[in-house]
Amino acid sequence: MGMTGVELALIWLGWVVAGGSPGPATLGIAGTAMAEGRGQALAFAMGILAGGAFWGIAAGFGMGALMLTHVWIFTTVKYIGAAYLLYLAIKSFKSAISKTPMGEGSVAKGTRFVAFQKGALIHLTNPKAILSWGAVFAILLPPFAPATQIIGLFVFLYTGGIFVFIGYAFLFSTPKVVRTYQRARRWFDLTFGVLFGAASLKILMSKIEV
Repeated sequence: MGMTGVELALIWLGWVVAGGSPGPATLGIAGTAMAEGRGQALAFAMGILAGGAFWGIAAGFGMGALMLTHVWIFTTVKYIGAAYLLYLAIKSFKSAISKTPMGEGSVAKGTRFVAFQKGALIHLTNPKAILSWGAVFAILLPPFAPATQIIGLFVFLYTGGIFVFIGYAFLFSTPKVVRTYQRARRWFDLTFGVLFGAASLKILMSKIEV
């Protein structure tokens, strides 16, 4: 990629910070880990990583450019993602006013496979994932870059996603964090609901720059 070790480290760190910021994926993993345990959260995180891998590979080999050329494809994904995030926000708010533990809004219940599917759906319908991969390939790689460079950059950045999402599953399934959640469950649910709703609104209001 023609960059120094320091430059690569800064790029990786920036990718990790961006991926670890509050959003549908990280909040979903945190909520699942606290309410359902580490194994369920890991399954959810693996689904998110699978969705990220799809968009990373697709962007690397030109699908991102194709989606921006045919804007209706991107718009369809955009509105599906916004609707799903709104659904998660409503579930979180309903949980906040109920007497039961955190509801489905930010928790992947069911089997491990169902948790995996929910995680994949969040990332497959998240325009942020599509655009972030597309942008990083466009900025860091030259036009008509060989497949080895594309795959190398994908693997390099993908390790950052593994660090963030698997790390969230472990961190938020520790007993101390779980106890904190149990004492402040409604506040967590309200926070998750607000952030999911804000993410949905932001997607709906965003414009596509072609």
